[in-house]
Amino acid sequence: MRVIIAGGGTGGHVFPGLAVAEELRNRDASNEVIFAGTEHGIEARVVPREGYPIRFLRSEGLVGVSIKKKLRAAVKIFLSIIDSFKIIKTLKPDIVIGVGGYASGAFMLVAFFMSVPTMILEQNSMPGLTNKILGKFVHVICVTYQESISFFPMSKTFFTGNPVRMNVVRGNRESAFKLFSLDKGFFTIFAFGGSSGANSINSAVVNSLNYLHDLRDKIQFLHQTGLKDFENVRDAYRKSGFRGMVAPFIYQMGEAYAVADIVVSRAGATTLAEVTTLGKPAILVPFPHAAGSHQELNARKLLDIGAAKMITDRELKGETLAAAIRELYSDEALRNEMQRQSRSVGRPDACAKVVDIAMSLVKLSAPSGKKNKGDTVH
Repeated sequence: MRVIIAGGGTGGHVFPGLAVAEELRNRDASNEVIFAGTEHGIEARVVPREGYPIRFLRSEGLVGVSIKKKLRAAVKIFLSIIDSFKIIKTLKPDIVIGVGGYASGAFMLVAFFMSVPTMILEQNSMPGLTNKILGKFVHVICVTYQESISFFPMSKTFFTGNPVRMNVVRGNRESAFKLFSLDKGFFTIFAFGGSSGANSINSAVVNSLNYLHDLRDKIQFLHQTGLKDFENVRDAYRKSGFRGMVAPFIYQMGEAYAVADIVVSRAGATTLAEVTTLGKPAILVPFPHAAGSHQELNARKLLDIGAAKMITDRELKGETLAAAIRELYSDEALRNEMQRQSRSVGRPDACAKVVDIAMSLVKLSAPSGKKNKGDTVH
C-alpha cells in the first residue's frame, strides 16, 4: 500500500503524521509512506531524519501575515494545486491522509477530485476553516475530541484520539539522564513551547528561578527554547546556578518526557495527546492567538478534571509559574492524582484506530484485482 501524508508547518501537524507512518510500516514493511509539505515547515528537517521521503509544495499560510504576504500566499495556492496534481499523478497513492497545516488543504482537494481515497485528522476541539471545508469532500474524518464530531458529517466521522509516536511512549528514563546530562537525584521540570519555542514561556521560566532559590539544590530543568531565545535562556541558567539542559530543539521527545516529573508547555492538541498518554502532570500555558481559542479549550478540559494546572499567557510571569512548580514539587499526592486523571483521558490506541480506518477505506475503494501501485519511491 502506498500512502501520502500531506501537511505540516508545525510539530502539532507533523508528529501525528509520523505516528501514522510508523504504525503503517509496523503493520507491513512493504507499505510505502511519502510526506508532502513545504520546504520552510518543520517537516523539511524532521521527516527526512525519521527516514521518510518528502515531496515539497509551493505553499504559504494566509493567517496572521501582512497583506503583501497574503497576496503572495494566494498566488501560491494555484502553484500548490499544480504541485499536488503532479505529485499524486506520479506516485499514484492508495490513500492520502491530511494532517493539517496550510500544505494540506489544496493537496487534499486535488486528491479527492482525482478519485483517491482521502482522510483528514482533526486534532483540535474547534476545527479550523480548512478542515471544515475539507470535511465536506474527503471520505473520512478522524477527530481527537468528541466535541469536534458536530462540525463534520456524522456518517464519515470517527472519534479516534490523536496519534502519538511510539518513540514518545517508549522513552527510557535511565538513558534520558545520560542523554541530557541530568542528575538522577533531582526533581525535573521539562519546559517547552512547541517546536518553535515560545518567548513568554521561556521568559517566565527564567524569571521563575528568582523565586525558587531555596530549591536550587533539589530541582533541575530540561528546556526546549526554539532558536531565537536559545542563547539568552542558556546564559540565564548559567548565571542563576540552577542545573539545566537547554536546547533549541529536542528530537528525542520520548526521553524528554521520560525524565520529566512535570511538564510546562503550550496546550496544542498533539502535546496534550502525548502528555495524557504518558500521564504527565502538567502546567499548561495556552497559546493566546490560537484559532477559536482552541488551546485554552483543550487546557480547560484537563484543568476541570484535575489532570493539569493552567496559567493563561496574560497571567504568566515568573512568580505565578514558580508557585505552581513549587506546589507540584511539594505535593506528591497531588502529582499522583494528576497523573491518574491525565491517563484516564489519554488515547494510546489512537494511532492503531486511525490506521485500521485508513486500511478499511483503501479496501473498500480498491477495484477487484490487484491495484497498480506505480513505481517504487526512493
